Amino acid sequence: MTSKITTNITVDDAYEAVAPDDFGAMMEVDRYGKRSTAFDKIISATHDHFWDPQDTKYIDFSQPFDMENEYLVDPDLFADLKTAVGDKLDEKQKIKLVNLDTQWSLSSILHGEAGALALSASLCHILKDPGAQEYAANQTREEARHVAGFSNYIKARWGKPVAVGPALGDILTDIVNSPLVWKKIVGMQMLVEGLAMGAFATFYKSGRDPLMVHLMQLTMTDEAFHHKFGKIWADRTIPKLAPEQRDAIEDWAWEVFQVLLFNLGSPEQKKHIYEAVGLDWEWVQGAFMEAMTDANIRDEMQESTNIFRVLIKTLLKAGIITDRTSMNYAAFIDMKELYGEGDRMVGDDIAEEGIKYLMKLNGQEGGAYSLDKMTAAE
Repeated sequence: MTSKITTNITVDDAYEAVAPDDFGAMMEVDRYGKRSTAFDKIISATHDHFWDPQDTKYIDFSQPFDMENEYLVDPDLFADLKTAVGDKLDEKQKIKLVNLDTQWSLSSILHGEAGALALSASLCHILKDPGAQEYAANQTREEARHVAGFSNYIKARWGKPVAVGPALGDILTDIVNSPLVWKKIVGMQMLVEGLAMGAFATFYKSGRDPLMVHLMQLTMTDEAFHHKFGKIWADRTIPKLAPEQRDAIEDWAWEVFQVLLFNLGSPEQKKHIYEAVGLDWEWVQGAFMEAMTDANIRDEMQESTNIFRVLIKTLLKAGIITDRTSMNYAAFIDMKELYGEGDRMVGDDIAEEGIKYLMKLNGQEGGAYSLDKMTAAE
């Protein structure tokens, strides 16, 4: 996917960037003293949500689960079973289908975390502001533990992940390799992280494997802060953009949203899952297309944890959806209702509870914890 904007947009000094190979700019003596305070609260809160996926004190990946006879996740979540597909399978096959589909979803999350790790590291090479650079370094560390955590879980349940789907793989490659700060932040901190927060909240609320549920909450204690970093950029950047710049970002976001909506979980990308239960993927795709009308998609998006509802809200609250494109999204969701909701995201309450748990586990003072307070830009 291409964008009309091929240069960096810098309307706030905190996001000033240089070329990835321009290390000379990082040694400019005046740079060291020009540190934004915008990210100080997020940086100082890093120790509040520390956890180690390799330490059983935090999470024990040896916990068993009956993969053959138990659903990892509530089967009502799976659109396939609401189509003619469900009529062709017995209970054991349905369990197998749902659990393999969960492997696909968690593998996609793992690939996304690997992308977030690489992207955060790449920001360290191009952001000149020492505060923004330190935030990116912190996020790199946190994304690395997510890669470890999801790798450990997938190994415990299936042995190894499945390959990334073409749609997600292309988007991740585009934003990780881009030299443009705005594309990295909109693409990863908003689009991909927004999608992920919806997915984590869904698995947390509907998961039947206690180990999975615990992993989701631990991950969300970090991701809630990553999402806020993107919001700070949007608040400081979007209102100050020239109309043609803002429009180009809005159009690019809509293009990516469409790719994700119609391709992220398409049967063509999951052929091996259907083969495992004796179904032809093309037949499944026909059944899926017949059942998944715009009206049905709209109905699915009424659920607060629906990944695309969370993604739309992320873009809307960031000012990346305006009257220009609002009608595009309105085909799937009530935009007025979404606009009227507060800024808190679906996973914030889950993350706050997780942070209180981690603070107690790490021997820190517990009590009330407010993400909004700890992530507010100064």
